Amino acid sequence: METFICLDFAEIAQQFVQFYYKTFDEGRPNLAGLYRDNSMLTFEGAAIQGSGGIVEKLVGLPFQKVVHQVSTLDAQPSNESGGIMVIVTGALLVDEEQRPMNYSQVFQLLPADGSYFVFNDIFRLIY
Repeated sequence: METFICLDFAEIAQQFVQFYYKTFDEGRPNLAGLYRDNSMLTFEGAAIQGSGGIVEKLVGLPFQKVVHQVSTLDAQPSNESGGIMVIVTGALLVDEEQRPMNYSQVFQLLPADGSYFVFNDIFRLIY
C-alpha cells in the first residue's frame, strides 16, 4: 500500500502559525476554537488538558498586550492521517517591555472536519 503525504503541509503550518499568533496577540479567548477536549498544552512545564483549561491559562497570563515575532518555522507530516508537527522559535514583547523574550513552541496539528486543531502545544521561554 502506497502512502501519499500532503505536500502542502508547510503551507498549512505557515497559515496556522500566522493565524494563531495574530489571534493570540489580539484576543486570546478566541483561541478556544483551535483546541479540543483532548488537546494538551504544556506551558513552562505545567500541563493542562482540554480547551477550557487551556484558554483559561492563556487568558490568565500576567500581561495585557503581547506581540509575537516569529523567527523560524519548521514543519513535518506527523502521521499517516494528515497530522502536522510544527516548531516555532521567536521573540515576544509584553506590555511596555522593550526587551523581547525568546521562546520556542511546538504544535501538533490534527485534521478534523476539513480543518485542523491543536492536539499538542508545548511552549517554553528561552533564557
